[in-house]
Amino acid sequence: MKERVSRKIQEEPPLVHGQRTTPNVLLFVETSREFGRGLLHGIAKYSRLHGHWRIYRRPLALDSSLPDWREMKIDGAIARDVKVAQILIHSGFPVIFVQHSRDMYKDFPAIITDSPSIGHMAAEHFLDRGYRNFAYCGFDDFVWSRDRNQYFKQRLEQDNLNVNTYQQPKSKAKCLWENERYLIVDWLMSLPKPVALFCCNDDRALQVVEACELAGVHVPEDVAVLGVDNDVLVCDLAEPPISSIAMGTEAAGYEAAELLDQMVKGKKAICKRIIVYPSYIITRVSTDIAAVSDSEVATAIRFIRKNVDRAIQVMDVVDATTVSRRVLENRFRTALRWSIHQEIRRMRVDRIIQLLVSTDMTVKEIALRCGFDDAGHISRYFRKVTGVSLREYRRKHAPS
Repeated sequence: MKERVSRKIQEEPPLVHGQRTTPNVLLFVETSREFGRGLLHGIAKYSRLHGHWRIYRRPLALDSSLPDWREMKIDGAIARDVKVAQILIHSGFPVIFVQHSRDMYKDFPAIITDSPSIGHMAAEHFLDRGYRNFAYCGFDDFVWSRDRNQYFKQRLEQDNLNVNTYQQPKSKAKCLWENERYLIVDWLMSLPKPVALFCCNDDRALQVVEACELAGVHVPEDVAVLGVDNDVLVCDLAEPPISSIAMGTEAAGYEAAELLDQMVKGKKAICKRIIVYPSYIITRVSTDIAAVSDSEVATAIRFIRKNVDRAIQVMDVVDATTVSRRVLENRFRTALRWSIHQEIRRMRVDRIIQLLVSTDMTVKEIALRCGFDDAGHISRYFRKVTGVSLREYRRKHAPS
């Protein structure tokens, strides 16, 4: 089989002037999840602008089988790390693998997710809201799920905080959702409340939200739930809607397409890694609460969030409460470990990032939206807080 495939590929004319100049590209990437759809958006954008590819693709799920590509005269492929990997490794044409682990197929170019940043971002999201009880729910068989838990725990351990991790049963029958949901219900009921619960992706987060309803625990009052991928079809239709970490999949897809184009033209790219970075968190109802017992601090946080697009000062926040500035500052540090000014700055930067990554607004337009005088002012503000320029951040995280 492999010999026949290799011979057939070798018979195809090379991509040189005067011969076939439009590459035939196989995209074996799922369309059933936001992660795959985001990659495909980036690949399509590159193809429109630079590639002029003839693309072979069909709607796929993660468990789909490889189509019969041997008659397609394929010049290159981008493929999810499913059971077809070994077939494509020996195909004879350039392949970029979409995976989550740095170790799988380490000798081949691949798209991988930035697990350390994902886990740390989730931890910071909950710490910012004052949580002291934490939990994680994932899929034990997947290395990317285990990695996200590892780095979530790593960040929290820096503050001497622990994570209660859900352990899936070994039995495949018990892992079927109609059975496993009752195990998750029992686990949820055993957790100290309120608890900040990070899920490996949005699908798992949806299952946790459903289990919370069965358990009679409230989201977000008892359990705050955060997912990954910002799959709008999952997050917005959940009850309540689920907060999620948006990933820079479109930018990664564009970069992968650019690399594949170079490989098709003869450039070697062994071990090249394209990183999918987390961009920002879309906060929905499932985490839209501050787990602080101090009512004045909670009032202050709500005021800052409501006025994040205004150039508010510390005294504006103080005036929204019934205590003095000195008292509120002390209680703020006790509850959240930082000052009122730092919280204003953190929320404003989060808002800038959201607009920077998810819109095509110019820096000047973002500045006006966020209450800054001009582009220079917002640029200095952003660099002082993040250490990078607005342009650098957009180039790294936003679609190309």
